[in-house]
Amino acid sequence: MKTKTIRQSATFKASPHEVYEVLMDSRKHAKFTDAKASVSRRIGGKFTAYDGYIEGVNLELVPDEKIVQSWRGSDWPEGHYSKATFSLRRVEGGTRLTFTQTGVPEDQYESISQGWRDYYWKPMKEMLER
Repeated sequence: MKTKTIRQSATFKASPHEVYEVLMDSRKHAKFTDAKASVSRRIGGKFTAYDGYIEGVNLELVPDEKIVQSWRGSDWPEGHYSKATFSLRRVEGGTRLTFTQTGVPEDQYESISQGWRDYYWKPMKEMLER
């Protein structure tokens, strides 16, 4: 299967801690996605988001700095996971999130890429900047 890599960044008017918590706290994650989420805070722990459509495992967690997860959509080929890396850096006026996702199935690249913008960065910004 051919895969592609998504590279994006977003800046939030919030601290790295607040951005990290929105992604890693099950209740906060569910609130900005308006869907059920269960996020383990342990390396090797599992997570689900968007009512179970997204699932994966935490590979690396550096509080307020970095999250690395295996990640897949439920409609992906059986057993195929991508690797999603969220890097957080304090910048003037907030936090710069740099995102990389490797191993995205080529035929889903456009929809997944747009999905991060529409279903993650935009609602996260709205929630954090209230």
